[in-house]
Amino acid sequence: MTPKKKLESRKSPSRKSWSGRFRSPTDPDVEAFTSSIEVDRRLYLHDIAGSLAHCLTLERAGLLTLREATRLAKGLKQVKREIADGRFRFAPGQEDIHMAIELRLTEIVGGVGGKLHTGRSRNDQVSLDLRLYLRDALGDLIARLRKFQQSLVTVARRELGTVMPGYTHLQRAQPVLFAHHLLAYVEMAERDKGRLRDALTRMNVMPLGSGALAGTNYPMDRAYTARLLNFPAISENSLDAVSDRDFVVETLAALSLIMVHASRLAEELVLWSSEEFGFVELPDAVCTGSSMMPHKKNPDVPELIRGKTGRVYGHLVSLLTILKGLPLTYNRDLQEDKSAVFDALDTVQASIGMLIKTVEGLTVQRQALAAAASSGFLLATELADYLVLKGIPFRTAHEIVGRLVRDRLDRGKDLADVTLEELRSFSRSFEKDALDMLTIEGALERKAQVGGTARQRVAARLRTLEKELRTQ
Repeated sequence: MTPKKKLESRKSPSRKSWSGRFRSPTDPDVEAFTSSIEVDRRLYLHDIAGSLAHCLTLERAGLLTLREATRLAKGLKQVKREIADGRFRFAPGQEDIHMAIELRLTEIVGGVGGKLHTGRSRNDQVSLDLRLYLRDALGDLIARLRKFQQSLVTVARRELGTVMPGYTHLQRAQPVLFAHHLLAYVEMAERDKGRLRDALTRMNVMPLGSGALAGTNYPMDRAYTARLLNFPAISENSLDAVSDRDFVVETLAALSLIMVHASRLAEELVLWSSEEFGFVELPDAVCTGSSMMPHKKNPDVPELIRGKTGRVYGHLVSLLTILKGLPLTYNRDLQEDKSAVFDALDTVQASIGMLIKTVEGLTVQRQALAAAASSGFLLATELADYLVLKGIPFRTAHEIVGRLVRDRLDRGKDLADVTLEELRSFSRSFEKDALDMLTIEGALERKAQVGGTARQRVAARLRTLEKELRTQ
């Protein structure tokens, strides 16, 4: 057999590991309906890692000879190479990745392959594989979120002097630094990483040795297996271990919140890049054109991120619905957990990757932002706060400035050209220094408390984030 040739199964895949109890074979349509091989084949590395650890545990328990354990380990590593090289043929009728690997292993090593499943069930095996897989996948996602944060911090550093209107209810509210706005998403991503780490803590419990549901009759050293697989804890209840999918739900919940934040930024990028706002220009590489209108530059990537958010939410609701009525312990319904979490992970990884590309290529239209921040009544709150510092209760000050704004609107004017005399017609507490309140720079620099938008405060936060992101 040449190295490039696909490896054919020498046994019929319709011969099931559990077929002894049955008089007739499984209906082909049922085989197709129940097979998960197209979904769970991505678990092969983790399935083999778990089997290698289980093999060593069986040898330690005296259930395998050293020679048998060595032969099985060598065979498992061959299967791993065959799958990695694309030489492994996933034959029709195979139930799942676990049985596919075991079948091929037995072809390689002979009858001793039938000993590998001693003391375990696919119930604890799949729980182990999924934990191992998610442990790696969430580590990769945390690294990608960190890169996303770095892209935001880089643009924030570059745009530290750029002012924009802050919004509430999508109405201009108060001036803020553009960098301050971007750093809000850095904080969101930091919480996202924290939730993933929290999920990893509860996920990092070793279920192997729970058997199908009741444990095992063999003297298996579960703590030894846990050390081999780098688990800090082992499950304490076999029934819970094989039926628990809390760690998948937690993962999907964390992924859903990541997409909340990704979608909010995507929505702002759609708005900001429109002609109505004109605050930013998206890189050509993440946009498409119109098949009919030659002038169009459509923000397809942010729009798709916004749309894919609902897809991730759906997977979370799907798994919660699956779990809500399941009696203990394992039920085949749980096979649906993998398609949900795998697709959600793929979607989130891709979405964050696209946001990184978008942010890195963003062109900020500083003049348009500055003009928007300078118009209207963004400094009205500064005047109310001025009156408070003169001893007027805030609610009274708020009402006074509200009447001033109404008057300016009626006259078709804003606050930029208000005179001291006009101010004093609304309150004698206004003095000459009240006009000093009506500058963008002053309004920014007065927000110097921790978390505020003052330039020195944002610069300090940038320095902290740059250091933390370098060392994480």
